[in-house]
Amino acid sequence: MATMSSLFLKNPTQSPFFTKTQKTHFVPSVKIIQFPQKSTSRSRIRIRVSCGLIEPDGGKLVELFVDKSQKEAKTREALSLPSIRISKIDIQWVHVLSEGWASPLKGFMRESEFLQTLHFNSLRIGDGSFVNMSVPIVLAIDDSQKQRIGQRSSVALVDERDNPIAILNDIEIYKHNKEERIARTWGTTAPGLPYVEEAITNAGNWLIGGDLEVIQPVKYHDGLDRFRLSPAELREEFTKRNADAVFAFQLRNPVHNGHALLMTDTRRRLLEMGYKNPILLLNPLGGYTKADDVPLSWRMKQHEKVLEDGVLDPETTVVSIFPSPMHYAGPTEVQWHAKARINAGANFYIVGRDPAGMSHPLEKRDLYDADHGKKVLSMAPGLERLNILPFKVAAYDKTQRKMAFFDPSRAQDFIFISGTKMRTLAKNRENPPDGFMCPGGWKVLVEYYDSVAPAENGKIPLPVLA
Repeated sequence: MATMSSLFLKNPTQSPFFTKTQKTHFVPSVKIIQFPQKSTSRSRIRIRVSCGLIEPDGGKLVELFVDKSQKEAKTREALSLPSIRISKIDIQWVHVLSEGWASPLKGFMRESEFLQTLHFNSLRIGDGSFVNMSVPIVLAIDDSQKQRIGQRSSVALVDERDNPIAILNDIEIYKHNKEERIARTWGTTAPGLPYVEEAITNAGNWLIGGDLEVIQPVKYHDGLDRFRLSPAELREEFTKRNADAVFAFQLRNPVHNGHALLMTDTRRRLLEMGYKNPILLLNPLGGYTKADDVPLSWRMKQHEKVLEDGVLDPETTVVSIFPSPMHYAGPTEVQWHAKARINAGANFYIVGRDPAGMSHPLEKRDLYDADHGKKVLSMAPGLERLNILPFKVAAYDKTQRKMAFFDPSRAQDFIFISGTKMRTLAKNRENPPDGFMCPGGWKVLVEYYDSVAPAENGKIPLPVLA
């Protein structure tokens, strides 16, 4: 069985550019796809479909890299400008913006874009139409940085070692109303929201927006950069594979056989609809996640085992890291996750129960209604072109000893293994029921929890890189 690395471009350091936007055709205009029931006559369920990747938002993928011939000059220019040292999460947002995941944004949001995002979850573009944008992509600065910038129209963005990363041009500085931002993004200002505590609470009282010129593509040097395909590279890969449909699956957890069942069943049903070669984009989130989530390096190692064990077909699956930080903002954030995958070439999006959700930070309940994510996606402005595939509930079928779609008529035959239960089993080195997860993938999960088991002194060590 091919390893996961075989799924990526032969030269992952290259950043292919498209010289011409491909025309796009879609299945009949529906938002939530209710797949036809299985039939013995394929002609009864076949619909007219056509090839061609979905166009990016705004009609063009916006990449923000400086031309190679200008890198030295732009580096010198950056060194002459007032500088802003940005955080790891800020660098992740530079990565997102630079590759076009947030197209048609050209940089960190100015005030008009910020307000549209907060109040409308969308942006009006030049032709008067709207594209979805539900999560603010902003850069905070403090009073001293604002004073140091003064009347300058450009600033340099530098990393923790003061290496220039990008130049922000035609800048606009405006008030950072943290309470309004938090309330409108999360629907609560309760203390304990992970992203808020990590990136907003102690951030500056001003936001600075402008057009980005990225001098160096963002690299993490963590052994995983070869898995970070840009939207342009993904589109090139889908084209090479002659994909006539791309269906995306967003996740931040290890893949169990219930996930795999959903993905393989989706492909089967797309084939029944008339597509010839639908390709799965398995696109794990690779930016900031909260402390109790399984780290990216371990998740990628587990995903590799899923492919090696044949749970997913490497020939029809592309695994690539989505560089966005995680907000855990429920129905608001799931729109961002869906919108970004349009820019990567996906025209179908699988949405599950409580997408981007989390437990309430103070009360023993979910922060969001578990069904609101998929309902919001079916109505969200700017996502009309994306076909939403609702998550079918999978559970462990004791009679078949495998993960299967839940059948309410024989509910007693099913066991629901929650994420909490899965983590508890792995921490205790106990095996789940046969057929819940491939053995290689489960072994990786157990190894991870072994690496963070409390030491004799009771302290929890930092996760060991996979």
